[in-house]
Amino acid sequence: MSLTETEIKESIIDTYTKVASNGRLVAERFYSPEELQGLPTSAVELALGVGNPARHAALQRGEVVLDLGSGAGIDTLQTARKVGPTGKAIGLDMTPEMIRRARANANAMGMTKVEIIDGPMEAIPLPDASVDVVISNGVINLTMRKSQVFREIHRVLKLGGRFCVADMLVNGELPEDVLNHPTAWTG
Repeated sequence: MSLTETEIKESIIDTYTKVASNGRLVAERFYSPEELQGLPTSAVELALGVGNPARHAALQRGEVVLDLGSGAGIDTLQTARKVGPTGKAIGLDMTPEMIRRARANANAMGMTKVEIIDGPMEAIPLPDASVDVVISNGVINLTMRKSQVFREIHRVLKLGGRFCVADMLVNGELPEDVLNHPTAWTG
């Protein structure tokens, strides 16, 4: 029996809600001490990505940046620092507890140019051509509809916009029992 997209999303939300409750530290693998300095403990402890796309996105002051699957906000907060007070960082996530924590982390840092929004990456709740840069850290692998995510990224990017991703890839086909196991979809 194959898992449905709804079952996969429910499993992802359940898993990341549990992670938000317990926390685990992976940030020091991908972020320098300088990048972590001044960030709320919650953002650092709940970093669940597989890289540091904000470091490689060549962000400029004044840009509007969307962070797909922002979690507790580590990349969104990094981005906000880089684009400065004339820019804006938008975090998008679908897990209510991560959204709550990301908002609290942005508030704790006094960041007024950070917006955390609720929604799926397959249907980004932003207007066409509204962002300069899209970053993503370890989340596109979690969707069954990757092509739709890339269409959405293209839709929200301004002409000449950029996309910087850190993620996992599989080279080849996965066995059916792996594809139909909920934990295979939750990172």
